[in-house]
Amino acid sequence: MMVKRNILITGPPGCGKSTLIEKVVSRIEKPVTGFFTREIKEEGRRVGFSINTLDGREGILAHQNIKSRFRVGKYGVNLEDIDSIAVPSMIPTRKDEIVVVDEIGKMECFSALFKETLIRVLNLPHWIMGSIAQKGELFIQRIKERDDVKVIRITAQNQGILVDQILESIKRDPSL
Repeated sequence: MMVKRNILITGPPGCGKSTLIEKVVSRIEKPVTGFFTREIKEEGRRVGFSINTLDGREGILAHQNIKSRFRVGKYGVNLEDIDSIAVPSMIPTRKDEIVVVDEIGKMECFSALFKETLIRVLNLPHWIMGSIAQKGELFIQRIKERDDVKVIRITAQNQGILVDQILESIKRDPSL
């Protein structure tokens, strides 16, 4: 049986996808690269999203003050930071490195470079762990339908056991 090394977490916004991935990353004993997206808040209100790489770089994914022809709701999407910060962080430099992509969503998919790099990385023998939009354009649907991708839907019921399940899958892989 083929080991599905590309694990993508899905579920409604705010259900804990990023938190789940962070918990797995904090317990992994392998080198890790990639990025997380975080909310940017001002006075308790969300005004945008940041890109935070695992090696400490930071950028803006989208912000309500960004003027861009690429928009999701009230947020202008910052392709420059996606391409110069998020994308390079997705490319593993070591054989046993695990790649984190949080998230494969509408904002990130405005970047052609992001989509190209994601396909290239999914084709590598590395473990990829990420979150993917529950609904999405054709590109997002196609990623979910790949034979080498395991899509896990996060729910209130399974949230507690998923960390151990994912860590177990990675540990069982003979190639690591």
